[in-house]
Amino acid sequence: MKKKERAAEIYTRLAKRYPSPEPALTWSTPWELLVATALSAQCTDERVNKVTPVFFERWPDIKDAADADVTEIEEVVRSTGFFRNKAKNIKAAATRIMSEYGGEVPQSMAALITLGGVARKTASIVLSNAFNINEGIAVDTHVKRLAFRMGLTTKTDPIPIEKDLMPLYPRDQWGEINHFLVFYGREICPARNPKCAICELNDICPKKGVK
Repeated sequence: MKKKERAAEIYTRLAKRYPSPEPALTWSTPWELLVATALSAQCTDERVNKVTPVFFERWPDIKDAADADVTEIEEVVRSTGFFRNKAKNIKAAATRIMSEYGGEVPQSMAALITLGGVARKTASIVLSNAFNINEGIAVDTHVKRLAFRMGLTTKTDPIPIEKDLMPLYPRDQWGEINHFLVFYGREICPARNPKCAICELNDICPKKGVK
């Protein structure tokens, strides 16, 4: 099976498994999703979902976060890890949104990646889920692992992996394939002991790197 055919079949099968994919993070506005995604780096979604209600009760909107004392933000987000860097970046992003984008989260990749701590992965997640705009495919640890195992890329860094994945899927599927691979990576294809025996992709997966 050629790579593009395999990619399409992966999408078809996982779309049946996950008919209504949504981020595991809790959010209601683009800013809330941006903050939650920033906090999720090296942290579980479950932990982030416990922290964000406290954060947004304290600082309900972007201006509040821009005006906040960074040490107070640190205390609220401490349990998500790397809290000093995350707090600094959230405040910097809020400040730039207020000064450069009229207090509204910008709706382009080029603008989003100018915000503190926002790289292509976070920007793609915000654009796809909050604005239904697909400018890229978010590559996290699960997407990285599954794309390699399934023979969709030979690369190991997120940006080259993204460049390999984007031509394999129509643009309107970019957001969904991220969700599919993240969910499947958590449930069936973890880093250690992938559940190949019950995997619904078993017959088409080359299992690269799986011992």
